[in-house]
Amino acid sequence: MLVNSALKSFPDTIKAKLGAYAAFTKLRLTSLVVISSIIGYGIGAVNFSWMEVFWLSLSGVLVTGASNGFNQVIERDVDALMNRTKNRPLPQGTMSVIEAILLATAMGVVGLALLYFMFNQLAAVLGALALFSYVLIYTPLKRYSSIAVLVGAFPGAIPPMLGYVAATAAFDLYAGLLFASQFMWQFPHFWAIAWVSHEDYKRAGYHLLPSKGKDGQSAFLTLLYALFLIPVSLLPWAFDLIGPIAAGALAVAGIAFAIPAFKLLRMKSDKSARTVMFASFFYLPIAQLILLFDKF
Repeated sequence: MLVNSALKSFPDTIKAKLGAYAAFTKLRLTSLVVISSIIGYGIGAVNFSWMEVFWLSLSGVLVTGASNGFNQVIERDVDALMNRTKNRPLPQGTMSVIEAILLATAMGVVGLALLYFMFNQLAAVLGALALFSYVLIYTPLKRYSSIAVLVGAFPGAIPPMLGYVAATAAFDLYAGLLFASQFMWQFPHFWAIAWVSHEDYKRAGYHLLPSKGKDGQSAFLTLLYALFLIPVSLLPWAFDLIGPIAAGALAVAGIAFAIPAFKLLRMKSDKSARTVMFASFFYLPIAQLILLFDKF
């Protein structure tokens, strides 16, 4: 009977552990990062390879998962204070700190090794910069200043550039413009999240809005950076890297993203901030897919 009971509980144990690992690596967020890098690869690739897409996806999951994992190790105490993070594996005790560190380290090492051996040195360097700047600079800085949003925008903007560099083994103007667009996108995206989660962040001692709170200044800056994103996204057209149809589509996407930000400035409500947040999730892959389809 004991054997049968153990066998019955074995799948549930595996399922629980896999669920803990998915939460530890923020798998859903990681998938968005991987998609961004794949699109960057597609933009840069001359000879598209599904096998390279597989290796890029795997390395992206591992390096991003390592970043998220180390972030949770460092923030495990404050995660327990916030409703949005209190059910993560470390606050819940479903994963030990030692296990978490070993898992994050293994993912980081293997992910960077894949970038180095399956692609090129520059891709591995970009992956390492994203990992270490997120873990060692952005994560601790969140406790002290809202400037962390600016710092975090750098590793956050690396994925499409990394994918492009993985395909081309070179850093050129297009790689920099991919970085610039995602860098500018980070601000309205994250400030919308910070608005919606402001009370939760306050419990942890974080202040990540650009002003003192959920006020007109924060809403105005969110709108301003959403508007800045439009000309930045059109820079590939200005440098004759994409055609006028793609440029027009990018402009329409940018305006569509800015409209919820206008509503946030007018309403200054959590509902309107949440709309900006969801609009940002749609804008980024759409804008990058426009660049990709322009190749054909």
